[in-house]
Amino acid sequence: MKISARNRLKGKIVEVILGATTAHVRIDVGGGSIITTSITNEAVNELGLAAGQEAYAVVKASDVMVAVDD
Repeated sequence: MKISARNRLKGKIVEVILGATTAHVRIDVGGGSIITTSITNEAVNELGLAAGQEAYAVVKASDVMVAVDD
């Protein structure tokens, strides 16, 4: 993965909750910290996100995105 954002926190997905159009993804980044982000259900499906998977919380300004290694 290559990305210009410098604020990348690697962790493990602990929960994915799908809603009507938006999902909440919770990532344990260690030290007792869990980051929760809202992304589209389509993004969850495209990235194949599931609990137990390693992923990155990518922080840019006030937004948090999710990235995974291919």
